[in-house]
Order: sequence, then C-alpha cells, then structure tokens
Amino acid sequence: MKFYICPICGNVVYIMNGDINKVKCCGQPMQELIPNTVDASEEKHIPMCIIKDDKVEVKVGEVMHPMDADHYIMWVAICKDNTIEIHKFNPNEEASHIFNYTEHSTVYSYCNKHGLWKKEL
Repeated sequence: MKFYICPICGNVVYIMNGDINKVKCCGQPMQELIPNTVDASEEKHIPMCIIKDDKVEVKVGEVMHPMDADHYIMWVAICKDNTIEIHKFNPNEEASHIFNYTEHSTVYSYCNKHGLWKKEL
C-alpha cells in the first residue's frame, strides 16, 4: 500500500492498482509519502496498538497526540495486502479507533503537520 500527496494542496490518496503517473492534482504529479517509523519529535505519532481477540485498538502516540485545529491526526488506517480500512478524525476528537484485527497488518497514522507514520503488527 502506498500513499501519495499533492505538493500544492496537500490532498492524500492511495492507489489500489494502476499507474500513479497518470494521477495528478493541481496539475502536478503526486509525491509518494514515505512513512516514518521512529518518533524523534516531542509529540508522539507512531500508532500504539492493543490487540484483543479479533480487534485492535489504535491510539496515536504513547502520550495522546494533540488534536488542535492547527495540529491533529487526520486519519488512521489498517492495511493488509490489498485491503484498507480508514477512520478519519476531526480536531478535538480523541485519536483512537478500534479496527478488526488481521495478523500481519500495518497500521498508519497521518498528522497534518508531521506526515505519515506506521506500525507493523
């Protein structure tokens, strides 16, 4: 699963199949988002996952990430092979969501200021 961002407006897309070179936004090619896996910033961005039975609770950060209007987690996603489930957040909501669990999934979080982060399950 790969995610791409528009360098002009910040739209984020993922491609299930097809050619990313044929996808443009604001007249520009999309740029691949490379997920971070090591959190060296003051705020925490790496998804924390608690697996219980057939569910996984995803919380963003060891210390919950701020959810202010100008700095927040926009969404979390869980991916396995060619399957993706996304949950979008709004400012002032808690950056936490429960997904169905599938072994060997990858969980992503996206911060509007610090980009894409991931955790392998």
